[in-house]
Amino acid sequence: MENKKKVIVIIQARYLSSRLPGKVLKKINNKTILEILHERISKSKSVKKIIIACSKNKHDIQIVNLCKKLNFNYFVGSEKNVLDRYYKAALLYKAENIMRITADCPLTDPQLIDKLINLYFKYNLDYASNILPPSYPDGLDLELFKFKCLKEAYLNSKTADEKEHVTKFIINNKKFKKKNLLSKVNYSFLRITLDENVDFHVIKKIFENFKFNLNFSFKDIINLYKKNNNLFKMNVRIKRNEGSRLNSGQKFWRRAKNIIPGGTMLFSKNPDLYLPNAWPAYFSKTKGCYIWDLDRKRYLDFSVMGLGTNILGYSNSFVDKAVKKAIDFGTMSTLNSKEEILLAERLVHMHNWSDMVRFTRTGGEASAIAIRAARALTNRNTVAVCGYHGWQDWYLSANLNNKNNLDSLLMKNISTAGVPKSLKNTTLTFEYNNLKSLKKLTNKESLAAIIMEVSRKEPPKKKFLDQIRKICNKKGIVLIFDECTSGFRETFGGLHLKYKVNPDICLFGKALGNGYAVNAVVGKYEVMKVLEKTFVSSTFWTERVGSVAALETLKIMEKTQSWKIITELGIKIKKNWKLLAKKNNLKININGIDALPRFEFEASINNYLKTYISQEFLKKNFLASNTIYLSTAHHKKKIIDDYFNILDDIFHKISINKKNLLDGPESIKGIR
Repeated sequence: MENKKKVIVIIQARYLSSRLPGKVLKKINNKTILEILHERISKSKSVKKIIIACSKNKHDIQIVNLCKKLNFNYFVGSEKNVLDRYYKAALLYKAENIMRITADCPLTDPQLIDKLINLYFKYNLDYASNILPPSYPDGLDLELFKFKCLKEAYLNSKTADEKEHVTKFIINNKKFKKKNLLSKVNYSFLRITLDENVDFHVIKKIFENFKFNLNFSFKDIINLYKKNNNLFKMNVRIKRNEGSRLNSGQKFWRRAKNIIPGGTMLFSKNPDLYLPNAWPAYFSKTKGCYIWDLDRKRYLDFSVMGLGTNILGYSNSFVDKAVKKAIDFGTMSTLNSKEEILLAERLVHMHNWSDMVRFTRTGGEASAIAIRAARALTNRNTVAVCGYHGWQDWYLSANLNNKNNLDSLLMKNISTAGVPKSLKNTTLTFEYNNLKSLKKLTNKESLAAIIMEVSRKEPPKKKFLDQIRKICNKKGIVLIFDECTSGFRETFGGLHLKYKVNPDICLFGKALGNGYAVNAVVGKYEVMKVLEKTFVSSTFWTERVGSVAALETLKIMEKTQSWKIITELGIKIKKNWKLLAKKNNLKININGIDALPRFEFEASINNYLKTYISQEFLKKNFLASNTIYLSTAHHKKKIIDDYFNILDDIFHKISINKKNLLDGPESIKGIR
């Protein structure tokens, strides 16, 4: 009874969890997590009072309303300074001894609470816990301390870390008398706390196993684990206290995977392609070749620059000004915008072999239009591909007759789930710079179209493009060049202008709008006119911003000759890569068009070392890998010098030892 008069539990609770917002109000069997936790703690024999300590954030009013409804004691305090919140809550409720429990631990065991309280009073401790080191499952964490310790921490804590984690000052202060409660068997590998959606499913399953009766103990949970350990494997990948080590971007990435299939709208922006558990993942601001993450940390982007969309650098002031002006006058209406006519005329003028243009918002849409036009014109179904052309059924159907057909063009073993089996053999593949593989197809098949990238990793061999053009002319095949990536990077327009081989249709995107969504299908009259006989239409293709941005982008490109700037810079970068590799006795293969340079190590270690490069550059506030999508904003001596100084050090470390370099897991493999 003496102990019961002296211990008050303060539960810190908030609505806006980075990884799982609203988690404390999620319901199991019609009871919120917070209710369940409160009810379980109340079964302790040694707790006098329970206080819910939430923040002044407007979203936490939902927690306050719940407390009022259920007649729970509560306190509203600082959002980020949790130490301040605890101190003022303890002061208000005249707490002598405070037990700290977080609201994401609904399986907290009242028997374990009593056990820690007995230890605390038996040895007259200043601080007692079961986390230094942990031996109980993650989710049963308890800390108990005297008010005088909390007050001293409140008065003397300086760092944000100390203020956020409440007891850090107390733990690190040697003058306080402390003890730790250990389990006879170490179960710290088990995870029964609530941070992510998968945690919620584990916790819900545990309650289901006990038929939603709240009167079960830690020992009962262990017995359940021994009978059904598969239940506890669902969230085993999440490490204890992982949240404290994750940046805000990574926390949002976990959150995204709960609500967005695949986690992101664009596969190539999956942070696990670069550096799992560490890549910033989300941005708050951009300018030039700099990106600010959600923690307002600034990085130099020597990676993919918005997947090649920002050839003039991020947030170009002239393009943005033109767009803002357009927004002021309206971007959508019942009527069309004249800018789409002006942009179409501009593109046709730049490509004098062409006559007409259709616009889309994405490259995948543009390729689908081109294929539709080719099939409509030729009255044939089969197309041959050599490149990456999007995600639509027509393209992925190449893998229906052989799951490896797109291995060299897209990625290995790409799934055809959801692609109609009736499309089998309507899309065939051929190898770049291998004319025999194409001739073999055209001798067997009556093709509607050949769609290909002009160049990606390697330049076309002599007469390769010319021969393809001749084959198409002879057999009545529509030749489509997909220049969504290569356009405007080595010439003012399509890369095909450099090789003096004209297609029937050319696709442009990415760099065309310098970050604004606009793609173009540019083609000859006879193949484009056929689009009037088939239905091709979409509401947001008429939105004004893309056309306005593209017109201003083309204007700046022409004035600055941007393609020359980034090409010359790419040549310099390739040369320096070669020198650094030789200096450090490393073998690398340098490829890609000059404005999109890349290098690769031998296949067996390439992905591993690519991950290491991203890891080490990130430590220096660079976003970098083995590929650079260059922009005119990169054309500054200092940032180029800084990049190569860092890379030299990385190459040197690789040359000494190629093993055990990673701080975390290796990245997943991406598109080619």
